[in-house]
Amino acid sequence: MDIKHHTAAVAVAALVAGLGSATLWAANDSQDALKAEAKISLEAASQTALAKVPGGTIKSSELEREHGKLIWSFDISKATTRNITEVQVDAKTGKVVSETTETPRQQQAEARKEQGEHK
Repeated sequence: MDIKHHTAAVAVAALVAGLGSATLWAANDSQDALKAEAKISLEAASQTALAKVPGGTIKSSELEREHGKLIWSFDISKATTRNITEVQVDAKTGKVVSETTETPRQQQAEARKEQGEHK
């Protein structure tokens, strides 16, 4: 390999390494951008979600864009069942967008799907 090709290879490697960092930064930036766009706080949205599942406990929460809407998504459990209720609250209006119940089998399938998406 002559010096010209070696220099080009080093430049490409540096660019690829830099893109990896930029991608990570962009992912963090997009989460910050989503939070800046949300008009309803996590606390207010969680109160709305918990009102739909009396006696429930929030196991996880996430701010995401789904079907074109900015939503807070909550997985809520109850001591009396192994099912999880997912409540989605519009992050701009504070209204409940959806409420679904997932059995343990459905929860496992969703976890496998999410693991596949993050690989």
